[in-house]
Amino acid sequence: MTLLKSFLAISGLCAALSFSGASAFAASKYPLTIENCGVQVTFQKAPDRAIGLGQNSAEILLLLGLQDKMVGTAFWPSKVLPQLAEANAKVKLLTVEFPTFETILAENPDFVAAALPSLMGPSSKVAKREDYDKVGIPTYLSPSTCLSTKEVKDQYGSRAQLWNTDLLYKEIDELSQIFDVADRGQALIADFKAREAALRSSVSKDGKNLSYVFWFSSPGPSADAYLGGKNAASGFIADLLGGYNAVTAEAEWPTLGWESIIAANPDVIVVANLDRNRWELDKSDAKIKFLTTDPAVSQSSAVKNKAIVVIDGQAMNPTVRTVYGAEQVADQLKALGFLK
Repeated sequence: MTLLKSFLAISGLCAALSFSGASAFAASKYPLTIENCGVQVTFQKAPDRAIGLGQNSAEILLLLGLQDKMVGTAFWPSKVLPQLAEANAKVKLLTVEFPTFETILAENPDFVAAALPSLMGPSSKVAKREDYDKVGIPTYLSPSTCLSTKEVKDQYGSRAQLWNTDLLYKEIDELSQIFDVADRGQALIADFKAREAALRSSVSKDGKNLSYVFWFSSPGPSADAYLGGKNAASGFIADLLGGYNAVTAEAEWPTLGWESIIAANPDVIVVANLDRNRWELDKSDAKIKFLTTDPAVSQSSAVKNKAIVVIDGQAMNPTVRTVYGAEQVADQLKALGFLK
């Protein structure tokens, strides 16, 4: 199912539920209290001036049809989903990078949802949750990114168990409750569950158990590569396609030198394409050029076998893009003959 058809199916289901004159799901009752990443957040009413910090938070709100309840978005590694472009155009873009706290407050928001701890976590340079508490603004942090930083020193933390879409569905469900659009939330979740099931059933169980390396980006050719960790969304994609992540680090975003990556000997190298222009190797074309021309890396089995595929970089974050990303990888590997 194409992204557009998927969106139309969701819209159609929502319309059908609305037209029936009776909601299939209970309306939200306010005050509504939700436990989010260890914090109790109470809403006196559905927000009217929401801000989505980070692509996943913004796109979930847009997929729920809440553009008229949004006053801003920020931090976009990739372009908005094509089917959401029209809705997104109605919402003010604060910045494609990290916004300032002052910029956020200038929009007089009554709710802020964030996709990453770098946007709202304990060491965020934008603002911490307690900063919003002081000015009376309820907040929500993606459950998929509420990770312990005890084992690693970076703010993204580590994940002891493989991420799965249950956390994504929890996020969609809770955001739909906050805005009193439970029908839309359940329709969206049902669509993602169907896509996930279709992927699992379409991958031949008697095929090779492929190992993957997911390369997000690097500042330059001589720098270490930022990779998707063993239990991160990248590991979920590999598992969904009947394989496994060759990277064994539990850190969400480990960095490895190319000698270590070659030693891991992955069957497939998945390269992310990012629309941002922060680093030299953000674009997939630049990554592929490096892989195929570097004297050492070009001799690795995955490169020699032309087992290089492209994924939307946002899909490597645990987001609504992850299942779409798995579909991208599966389609390319089937075309190359690596998956049946």
